[in-house]
Amino acid sequence: MRLQVARIGKPHGIRGEVTVQVLTDAPEDRFAPGEVFEVEDATLKTLTVEGARWNKEILLLAFAEILDRNGAETMRGAKLFIDTDEVEDDSEGWYEHELVDLEARVADKVVGKITALRTGNVQDLLVVESIEGDEVYVPFVESIVPEVNIEGGYILMTPPEGLFEVNREDGAEDNAADKDA
Repeated sequence: MRLQVARIGKPHGIRGEVTVQVLTDAPEDRFAPGEVFEVEDATLKTLTVEGARWNKEILLLAFAEILDRNGAETMRGAKLFIDTDEVEDDSEGWYEHELVDLEARVADKVVGKITALRTGNVQDLLVVESIEGDEVYVPFVESIVPEVNIEGGYILMTPPEGLFEVNREDGAEDNAADKDA
């Protein structure tokens, strides 16, 4: 299976460097010179890292196949992938594709299913589609998500009271009645 590790942004300078949106926890290892990526949504199908450097908090990459700004411009928006077989097993974390479609449980009750993982600078959020069809963001922290059971097909949660109600529009019918009055 393939795993997206970055998305190419705008060109930087005239020598073919590009900015990238990093989608990996280990950019220094992942974007080392010589690393090869499969590319989606671009004319080139593979790219080889020639150089990587940080400019403020933005990662700039140079690829052997991109020689100038015009070449870099054609790669804008391209997605960079690796084969998950190449990734060392990290027992401390999960990939989004492993979490999506797992049941979301509170005690023995199924409350929804995981539809996505939103990564953030402070913490990650699980996106849960509740049984009622609402989208609920659940902080992916051990105190709220004490168990992830990939083999069992579920995630056990201990959400704070009201977390699954916060996105509901319970008062929608009352508000409609108020408008009619």
